[in-house]
Amino acid sequence: MNMSEIINWLLEGDVAIQYQVYRDLLSDDRGDLKNRISEEGWGAQFLSKQNSDGHWGKKFYQPKWISTHYTLLDLRNLSIHPINTKISKTINMVLSNEKGNDGGILPIGADQICDVCLNGMFLNYASYFKSDLEKIKSIIDFILSQKLADGGFNCEYNSRKGAVHSSLHSTISVLEGITEFEKNSYNYRLEELLEAKQSSIEFILHHQLFRSHRTGTTINNSFLKLPYPSRWYYDILRALDYFQYSNTEYDERMQPALDILLQKRNKNKTWNLNAKYPGQVHFDMEIAGKPSRWNTLRALRVLDHFGIETF
Repeated sequence: MNMSEIINWLLEGDVAIQYQVYRDLLSDDRGDLKNRISEEGWGAQFLSKQNSDGHWGKKFYQPKWISTHYTLLDLRNLSIHPINTKISKTINMVLSNEKGNDGGILPIGADQICDVCLNGMFLNYASYFKSDLEKIKSIIDFILSQKLADGGFNCEYNSRKGAVHSSLHSTISVLEGITEFEKNSYNYRLEELLEAKQSSIEFILHHQLFRSHRTGTTINNSFLKLPYPSRWYYDILRALDYFQYSNTEYDERMQPALDILLQKRNKNKTWNLNAKYPGQVHFDMEIAGKPSRWNTLRALRVLDHFGIETF
């Protein structure tokens, strides 16, 4: 397929895909399509699964992947319209009832410690859905308290394990949260957040997105696979898509990951969906092992951002 045929194929997909294709590949921010995401297709399906108490699944974090937390993350990643009464009420409910003693959102149970990876994801969708700054300040305080000396974040830093080296999983989730907070013009401790953003980007680049800084070998082969949704897991396309979304400039340390992304392209210029992470889902957006509109869209906007010819 040529680029025109790829675009047409993408535009045969869900309205959320259509909207992001127009926005990211055709430079046309179609508000009419954005408004339809809550009314049809995947967006409407996610919203229809909401319980009468405002939660999804069994409240905030159970079970994966149909809990309130991961459903809100899915809705944010669809680019559903950010002004949505049902969603904002649920986020406010979580902010009122799910905070730990350190100000972060607890994953489950009042006696457990907060998790910086989860709080990065929470900050992402709470910022996207225009949450009250006063209610999310403590989450910012918690996240900044978890920054490690190597510049990134690790959800095991404040656990009994006491991690001293950052995790790519945690770092990318926090980066997405910080960038969404910044994009929505919040300003609380912004200078510190932007410093953490730059050091976290450097942490990922220092690892060439997937390599050990000590040996140069691949840290985890799963980092090179392309599942979607990403959930809390890190992979190179998630990182590269973050770089385009945050308007991060090209760095030569990105090139190995970009080369792998290009190698994974099908002969017809699409990208497949890899196996999904195990767990309950509300429904399958796409079929593993088949050409994926999500991955093709994300790969194309990455390559476009970095000026890489694809045809």
